[in-house]
Amino acid sequence: MFASTVLSIPLRRDESVQDVDAALMLRVANGDHAAYRLLVDRYLRHAVTMAYRVLFDRADAEEVAQEAFLRVWQHAARWRADGGASFKTWLNRVVVNLCIDRKRKPGMAALDDQPEPIDDTRPDPYQTRLAAETGDRVAVALAKLPERQRAAILLCFWEGESNITAADALGVSIGALESLLVRAKRSLRDDLSDVFGATT
Repeated sequence: MFASTVLSIPLRRDESVQDVDAALMLRVANGDHAAYRLLVDRYLRHAVTMAYRVLFDRADAEEVAQEAFLRVWQHAARWRADGGASFKTWLNRVVVNLCIDRKRKPGMAALDDQPEPIDDTRPDPYQTRLAAETGDRVAVALAKLPERQRAAILLCFWEGESNITAADALGVSIGALESLLVRAKRSLRDDLSDVFGATT
């Protein structure tokens, strides 16, 4: 829907993606709907995919992404690029926090509960995309991880966030983040030992 608009704003040679995002966020903070639509067009797919990787539920992932962009609109004035996180890092934090909050709602499973088995009888485009990026066995192994462990892996290894930034996004200490990563990597190694070979 917004592709033609995006193409009409060329990137200057001295302008990075972060610079463009920062400029768009400043415009959004001033109520610029066109700038907001550009940000949605640039990052909605990313937000849905990341939420799906944490929740492994298509409908929940789409709702989280929509809520995340509602918060982008509502709280753009609070975001600061100078000396702070990039827009993408900030969006990652919002998405992960919304995923965690969703699991805290009454009647929902605790964060460290195992997820329900995935129904492989229905085609799921997000599961298909994840499987294409990581391989079927890795996708299944990731799906078995508790949400916090999966989010830690996602932030540190897929998104390339620092431990400090990932810990901040998850609302835990660096020590707790490292513990999540250790447990997640151990589970993945155990599940995938026959695929990648046993490691010492």
